[in-house]
Amino acid sequence: MLETSARLLQLLSLLQTHRDWSAVELSARLEITERTVRRDMARLRLLGYPVEARPGTGGGYRLGIGAALPPLLLDDDEAVAVAVGLRGATVSGLAGIDETAVRALAKLEQFLPSRLRHRVQTLNAAIVPMTGSGTVVDVDVLVAVAAAIRDHQQLRADYRNHDGAPARRVLEPHRIVHSGRRWYLVAWDLGRLDWRTFRLDRFMPRTPTGPRFVPRAAPGPDIAAYVSRGVSTGAYRYQCRVTIEASAGLVAERIGPGIGVITGHDDGRCELVTGSNSLDELALHLGLIGEDFTVHSPAALRERMATLGARLTRASEQPGDTP
Repeated sequence: MLETSARLLQLLSLLQTHRDWSAVELSARLEITERTVRRDMARLRLLGYPVEARPGTGGGYRLGIGAALPPLLLDDDEAVAVAVGLRGATVSGLAGIDETAVRALAKLEQFLPSRLRHRVQTLNAAIVPMTGSGTVVDVDVLVAVAAAIRDHQQLRADYRNHDGAPARRVLEPHRIVHSGRRWYLVAWDLGRLDWRTFRLDRFMPRTPTGPRFVPRAAPGPDIAAYVSRGVSTGAYRYQCRVTIEASAGLVAERIGPGIGVITGHDDGRCELVTGSNSLDELALHLGLIGEDFTVHSPAALRERMATLGARLTRASEQPGDTP
């Protein structure tokens, strides 16, 4: 049988799973009597933990919401997952959260057992984040938008279009999507009466928020795929569709989710839908995938590739410079 202090910690850990525990289940798990379970619950309440008791056959004990954050009890895998997540938060593209994540990670690593600290340090030494040139979103903006989504409240916002021109938007927010490099908001635009995708680094909510609304049907079953299609094709002058002589998994390893939408075929090939404002840029990206492909649209891209191909062929046939 566990000592009282150790038993209370284990009991607190079970309650933090956010489910109801009956006295019978807890007594079996901790190998104590139901009477001891009730006494331990009283001890946790005296220590300031808001333990809620629900009577009846369907009732039990659960940890309620208190005024302060209780100490979290993590097993080995949970502790490593939190540490790795905090490390990733330092390059999440959220302004100010990098320092907060570093402080939290330092506190966590200070109290990790040596075996776990070694695992976390091994991962941190081996992983190099690709920060790129992604833009930064203010955490307050992200929280305000998320709260409007939760409460089904309209958002009034100042928005900066891709050409830098300011605009005023009234939206019914639906979901936030993070591409790993940028943060996007999918929302119903009341001014244009259509679904739109907005970059949150160009977004500034106005207060107060608008009235509540009844959520509409989503623009697609997969919101992440909807955003990927929008940011990879919809915003560009040229929309391109090609069939690549390689599997979807192989092509996905060579391009990012913001570059295009990949659909696998049963014959081992895949279709890529992407976009650009430049035909030359499209030709370059497709060539760098390193696999044979067929361009279905636009026709202008096929013509441009023929011109570029002839130019490259001529360049390869020219003799080298004579010393």
